[in-house]
Amino acid sequence: MSSTSKLVSLFIWLFALLLAIWILSLLPLDEVSEAITKLHFQQWCQWIALNIAAIIFLTCRWQVLITAIRLPLGFFNLLRIRQAGQLVSFVTPGPQFGGEPMQVYWLWHKYSMPLHHSFLAVGVDRFFELWVNFSILLVMLLALIFSNPHDFIEWQYIALVLASIIITMIIIGWTLLRRPQAIEAWINRIISPWLHHKRMREIDQHLINFNRMLQAAFTHRRKYFGIAIGLSFLGWTCMLAELWLLLNFIEIPLSSTNFLLLFVLVRLAFLLPLPGGLGTIEAAIFWGFQYLSFPLSAATSLIVLMRLRDVTILLTSVTLLPGLHSSKNLGTDTH
Repeated sequence: MSSTSKLVSLFIWLFALLLAIWILSLLPLDEVSEAITKLHFQQWCQWIALNIAAIIFLTCRWQVLITAIRLPLGFFNLLRIRQAGQLVSFVTPGPQFGGEPMQVYWLWHKYSMPLHHSFLAVGVDRFFELWVNFSILLVMLLALIFSNPHDFIEWQYIALVLASIIITMIIIGWTLLRRPQAIEAWINRIISPWLHHKRMREIDQHLINFNRMLQAAFTHRRKYFGIAIGLSFLGWTCMLAELWLLLNFIEIPLSSTNFLLLFVLVRLAFLLPLPGGLGTIEAAIFWGFQYLSFPLSAATSLIVLMRLRDVTILLTSVTLLPGLHSSKNLGTDTH
C-alpha cells in the first residue's frame, strides 16, 4: 500500500471514529449495560439463530453460483473464505468491498483453484450480491416513498441513484454475455501500455474462458441463478427479522412504515464508504429515532446490540485466518 493510500485510509478511520464518538456523546449512555443484561436466554437464542441462518443462506448462494459455472467447492470451505473476506471488507473503507482480493488468493493458495477461476468465482458472487442488494433496497425505498409521499419526497433522488446503479449493472451483465468483444476491446485499451508483459498477453485468453463459462451457465444451468435469488431473499428475510427482533427487545412499537424507514436508513448508512458503517450507522439510528420521536435511550440500546453482533462475528472470523494462510489442501472437499 502506498503512503498516499495509507494516509487516506487513516483519515477515513479517524473521521469514522470521530463521527461515532460525536453521535454517542449525544445519546444517554447510562443504559448501555442494561441493553445486554436484560435479554433472556430465549432471546439470545433467537438472535443468534437468525444471524447464523443469514450467513448460511448467503454461503449457500455462493455455492450455488460457483456450481453453475462448474467450479465446485465444499460448503464449509466457502464459509471460511466468505467470513474471512467479510472481516477484511468490514475493516477497510467501504464495507461492500475490500476482502475480494484475499478471497481470490485463498481460493488459489489454499484450495488450488486456478487463478482465473478464482477471479470468476469471487466476481460472480459479488456482482450477484450487489445487484440483488440494490434491487431489494430499491423496492423497500419505493414502498417507503409511496406509503407517505409527502414525508419522503426527497428520497426519490436516492431511489433514482439506486435505479441507475441497477440498470448499469444489468447493461454490464448483458454485455459480458452477449457482447464480450466490447469488454475485451475496452480492457485491451486500458492495458495496452503493458501488453509486452507475458501475463498481460494472457488476459485475452482468460476473458474468452470467462465468457464461455458464464454463457454455458446462463444457457444450460439457468435454474441455479433462480435458486441463488431465492437464497438471497431468505438472507434478507433473516436481516429484516433480526432488526424487528432487536426493536422488540428494546420495546419499540412499530408500524410497517416506521420499520421500513429504520431498516432503509441502516442499510443506506452501511453503503457509505466508511469501515463497517462506523459513525454512519450510529448517525442513521440517531436521526431515525429523533424523526420518529422514539426515546434516545432505546437508540443507544439498539446501537450497542448491533455493534455487539458485529464484534462477535468479526472475532469469530479472525479465528479462520490462520487456517486459510496455511499450506494448500490436497484433498479439497467438493461436496
